[in-house]
Amino acid sequence: MGAMTRTAILGLVFVAACGRSGSADASRDTLTERQRDSILAKSSIPGASGVGSALRAADSTNARIRATDSVQP
Repeated sequence: MGAMTRTAILGLVFVAACGRSGSADASRDTLTERQRDSILAKSSIPGASGVGSALRAADSTNARIRATDSVQP
């Protein structure tokens, strides 16, 4: 087996191992997706303001839906 083949196999094993540990960490996460997005929106990461804008738009849409659902004929 050549060095190139061994390197490729080790790379695949590494990627597979990282994928499994990531899914285990996700199941132990105590924050909701909304909470994580809110924390991200307040950060200084480039594009974080877009997350905040999307959260506000979703809140506005949900408020309008609730308002129209509560109207009684």
